[in-house]
Amino acid sequence: MKKKIVIGITDCEKYPNYEKWILAEPDVEVIQLGHSFSNLDDVKKCDGVLITGGDDVHPRFYGSSETHYPNAPDEFVEDRDEFEIQTFLKAQENNLPVLGICRGLQLINCILGGTLQQDLGELNKIHKRVSKDDKIHPVKISANSLLREISQVNQGEVNSSHHQAIDKLASNLKINCQAMDGTIEGVERTGRPFLLAVQWHPERMLDQDSPLSKNIKNAFLESVRKLKS
Repeated sequence: MKKKIVIGITDCEKYPNYEKWILAEPDVEVIQLGHSFSNLDDVKKCDGVLITGGDDVHPRFYGSSETHYPNAPDEFVEDRDEFEIQTFLKAQENNLPVLGICRGLQLINCILGGTLQQDLGELNKIHKRVSKDDKIHPVKISANSLLREISQVNQGEVNSSHHQAIDKLASNLKINCQAMDGTIEGVERTGRPFLLAVQWHPERMLDQDSPLSKNIKNAFLESVRKLKS
């Protein structure tokens, strides 16, 4: 029997959405990683890591002391930030493929030296969910990017539920996707094991066959399989 690949998924309020999305593939099992489980060492058991969405990263992790800004959370969970920073660093140390989603994209950018725009202001009407339904908006995908190669499309529609975005891009990341207003919607890094992050939520897109959902998951898992084989 073919050995299963193990994906570590960071804990969050909507963790079941990510787990269901990944476990739709028969050769995958998951480990829920989180500060409340004190299981950082479980990264050693993983073949790949998915860093999930959730509330804002504490500003100190991108060099800011400003915590009172529009749409800021009532409370920051710094324990989560610190745990996921260590999770990412251990994944990199072990050359594991990493996929970041929404907050995951923002956190990865911060870890690698980038900063965040704390609130999108007027652009929230395009990007920030105000009801149970995500906003939907178009994106354009950069030529000669991993995301273009994966998705095989140069534009598409994505679901959106965020009020922050990348401001200063980490120097070793490359933009692969932007909204029509210029907001950075995806980043990647070449020359290392798979590292891709998107600002939208492929795990809960209404069209799970969208190339900006299904193809991303498939490419991430295939990169894990190749390294494990």
